Amino acid sequence: MSDTSPVILWVRRDLRLSDHPALDATCEAGRPVIPVVIRDAVMDGLGAAPKWRMGLGIGHLAERLEAKGSRLLLRSGEPVEVLRALVEETGAGAVYWMRAYDPASVERDTAVKSALKEAGVEATSFAGHLMFEPWRVETKQGGFYKVFTPFWKAVRGLDVATPLPTPGRIPAPDAWPSSESLEDWALEAAMRRGADVVRPWVQLGEEAAQGRLGAFVAEKVAAYGDTRDLPWTDGTSCLSENLALGEITPRQCWHAGRRAMEDGKKGAETFLKELAWREFAYHLMWHTPHLLDSNWREEWEAFPWNEDETRPEVIAWKQGRTGIPFVDAGQREMYVTGRMHNRTRMIVASFLTKHLLTHWKIGMRWFEDCLIDWDPASNAMGWQWSAGSGPDATPYFRVFNPVTQRDKFDPKRKYIDRWIAEGRRHPSEEALSYFDAVPVSWGLSAGDGYPDPVVAADEGRKRALAAYENRGF
Repeated sequence: MSDTSPVILWVRRDLRLSDHPALDATCEAGRPVIPVVIRDAVMDGLGAAPKWRMGLGIGHLAERLEAKGSRLLLRSGEPVEVLRALVEETGAGAVYWMRAYDPASVERDTAVKSALKEAGVEATSFAGHLMFEPWRVETKQGGFYKVFTPFWKAVRGLDVATPLPTPGRIPAPDAWPSSESLEDWALEAAMRRGADVVRPWVQLGEEAAQGRLGAFVAEKVAAYGDTRDLPWTDGTSCLSENLALGEITPRQCWHAGRRAMEDGKKGAETFLKELAWREFAYHLMWHTPHLLDSNWREEWEAFPWNEDETRPEVIAWKQGRTGIPFVDAGQREMYVTGRMHNRTRMIVASFLTKHLLTHWKIGMRWFEDCLIDWDPASNAMGWQWSAGSGPDATPYFRVFNPVTQRDKFDPKRKYIDRWIAEGRRHPSEEALSYFDAVPVSWGLSAGDGYPDPVVAADEGRKRALAAYENRGF
């Protein structure tokens, strides 16, 4: 391999230029960089909202690269074949990429690395989507952590690498290979009319992510420990959208949080814990990949979950029409913004899995289709945590009462009023947007009456506890 031969930069969930070890290594060597996004089975398997959001992120990154005198190539197909073809076309001597940790991506990347090395091409993966590689954080006995608190104690004092700057120059090849068109990929197709509703809520790209982080640290992090559970106020960082696609890195967030903590901002340590919780989800997904598709606790395999998605109460849950305002407000926030407040996610998930005794996988798949901040590890662990079947989960007997939760976290009904239109003389613009976002086939309008509860809060809790006791939990 020539020291001046191009390097193909395979871009995945790393839609940024700063703190990008694979890009930095290439630019440091002065070798031409050929960035490429490959539309493969992993991308095609995304739900409607995350696929659409991925398309927006790809388009934005392409613009940033062009401003640097570079380009972003688009190719479709099996990554092994696409990369082999690009190596042949360009004379590239290496392929670099940032690591992924979900089972499908690991299997894909392992096959790519093996095939490229066999062909005499350097194939190197770099860390960067996480702060701590999952195989490097171990218990004193040499195993992996299954409970968050000891995991947090193990990582909170570890050094986190200083984020890398944006390269001043990205060397370009003498000639650019052909590229497919992002418009032809039609990654927005499954979103239909919902795309126009959600788009104003998107904070697109690396610059927006950095702006979010800066504003959060300057204005919100001090009170974060108190406000992060209040869905009616703007008390969270909202960075999950950008972290999911690598428009910002966890170590950029970590160092900003550490500086805030050193400055005496009280809520900063809680923010750092939330970053560590994300790491914990990936730690568990790496060591126990069945987290994504099976009950993490084997004893839950015999639990009689409802798996019929056509049941009226499950359809009502998906539509945000359960008659339980806190639950419905959360679903509607998701349809309008592509996100859902974390406190509300817990209530919404608990209601489905406990009040309706419905399998967590149904809810997990629904979120996978609807969230622009969808993340494989966090989504799976969150659902299993709420259901009681996962690691470090909420106890089975803890059944969130959505009425008392509303009284505690939305006492003046500000959140509910913002997102529910029915029965209100002057509904908010956001509440009305829900009817523009959802499928026409649902046949819903703001003039409809608000539904009666599909199950009363107390009745649902009793039913859940009875089901657990009958199974010996």
